[in-house]
Amino acid sequence: MARTRTVFECSTCGHQEPRWLGRCPECGAWNGYAEVAASEPAPAARGSADGARSKKTALAIPLASIETRDGMRLDTGLAEVNRVLGGGLIRGSSVLVGGEPGIGKSTLMLQLAARLAGPGRSLYISGEESPGQLRMRADRLGVSSPRIEVLAETELTAIMQVMEQVKPVLVVADSLQTLYTREVNALPGSVNQIRVCTQELVEWARARGTALFLVAHVTKEGTIAGPKIVEHLVDTVLDFQSASAEIRTLQAVKNRFGSVDEIAFFRMTDTGLAEVEDASSLFLTRRDGENPAGVAVAPIFEGSRSLLIEIQALTVPAKGGISRIYSDRIDGGRVARMAAVLEKHLGLHLAEHDIYVNVAGGIRITEVGVELPIALALYSARVGTPLPAHLGVIGEVSLTGEVRSVSNLEKRFRACREMGFERMVGPARAEGNAETETLGISTAALVRDAVRLVFGAGAK
Repeated sequence: MARTRTVFECSTCGHQEPRWLGRCPECGAWNGYAEVAASEPAPAARGSADGARSKKTALAIPLASIETRDGMRLDTGLAEVNRVLGGGLIRGSSVLVGGEPGIGKSTLMLQLAARLAGPGRSLYISGEESPGQLRMRADRLGVSSPRIEVLAETELTAIMQVMEQVKPVLVVADSLQTLYTREVNALPGSVNQIRVCTQELVEWARARGTALFLVAHVTKEGTIAGPKIVEHLVDTVLDFQSASAEIRTLQAVKNRFGSVDEIAFFRMTDTGLAEVEDASSLFLTRRDGENPAGVAVAPIFEGSRSLLIEIQALTVPAKGGISRIYSDRIDGGRVARMAAVLEKHLGLHLAEHDIYVNVAGGIRITEVGVELPIALALYSARVGTPLPAHLGVIGEVSLTGEVRSVSNLEKRFRACREMGFERMVGPARAEGNAETETLGISTAALVRDAVRLVFGAGAK
């Protein structure tokens, strides 16, 4: 009996080696290699004459001669999802949605399938729930669309046969890790199974103009489980996260048909996910009287809208003489740089203190405009003096202590004014602008100037 040839495959990226390795040379993951059966090469790959004759003739066409069809984008029926996708769902596109267990991925997909505008049917492929469980969920959500077809199946060939019969406008595969094909000698959820099933579904959807949603599990690190090549195969990758007990955020990590800067906000209710139309004050804490020390409010810009967030800072003497920085919603390196700038240019001693920085509401912030609010919040926490109430702060801070401008200043400050903020502190570039002067903006060229504007002339 002929012995089956085996190779060792990385469970993270799918890279194969003839022998076991402790560390993958492709992705750097440790202890991820497992022995699997080697897949047979295609006839063409073996160099056979039949394989060479069966190749298709390639034909290049001028870019200017390619015509786009009307109605390429579908209205999902959810304005927040349309925003993240770039204006709607592209026909023939594939979207990968990842998120923690129980966050509401299946709920979002069922609501989207029910609200999709236009004629045509939606096919919901369930590999984790029975049709009865889906019906119970639909009844709770108030979903009663007759255009939704349910298929409780995990074998790829059977699934594609049903898709050919139904010819849906939208296909939802929930979840990708449960699908398998008999052509691959591996368990469902393995690297090869996920890769082959994804490629087959994506090619089928693209050829027939069907929009495809693939729901994926995530690892304990929060990344989408499976080989990285899956994210390259699809057109869009959406990250579904929990910002608080009831607030959910949806953001594109990759989007071939739109921006990756937009964020969708949903509120989890008893009847499913409800869109948050006005998110400008969603993460703002309302207080009677002055703010506590260590709190600064910043108008950040996410995509096409401005949000007001509350940055909280705390400094305590370090135990054991070794200071540490705790910040999971804002990059810890950015917090460390702001602490160093305060020490260098204001003489504020932070080296012997542990630093804690948090964003109220749990939203993750990546833009540089929060650097001046972080610096002022750290100063406030260290000296024990609160920032004035109804004060908005924005600006980038360089290592030389300069306050640099950020984009959409006028829109940010107008959002502050609409929320009742009477004072704003920003970069000196805003000075001289008639529109910004009417908003009552105090400008600062250096972080030292910003500290004196906020805390008085007696500050360092």
